[in-house]
Amino acid sequence: MMIYKGSCHCTAITFEVEAPENLEVDHCNCSICSKSGFLHLIVPLDKFRLLSGGDSISTYTFGTGVAKHTFCKVCGIKPFYTPRSNPDGIDINVNCLDTLPVSINVTEFDGQDWEQHAHKLAHKSK
Repeated sequence: MMIYKGSCHCTAITFEVEAPENLEVDHCNCSICSKSGFLHLIVPLDKFRLLSGGDSISTYTFGTGVAKHTFCKVCGIKPFYTPRSNPDGIDINVNCLDTLPVSINVTEFDGQDWEQHAHKLAHKSK
């Protein structure tokens, strides 16, 4: 395990997350992930720490309202959010990590058919 530092583009929001050196991440084809270019690293909430920028975070919800899509009010980047699949965890955008992992293994996730596939993600926030 290692501690990764991350941020939005303007660095108003900074955070750290504890995760393996070799990351297992998901690429989702749902409407919001496709448009935002989010690359998912879902971890338990206790592996995440917001370092700065709480006052720069804005939240967007849609559909069921369970997912809390958080983004920077200054630069618009979405470095992390509370995912519908794992509302007890946090989903980090690997593209917003400033510390580079040793390796990244990307798995495709069919978010267009979310209801049939969400169970594949449930273990990631445990």
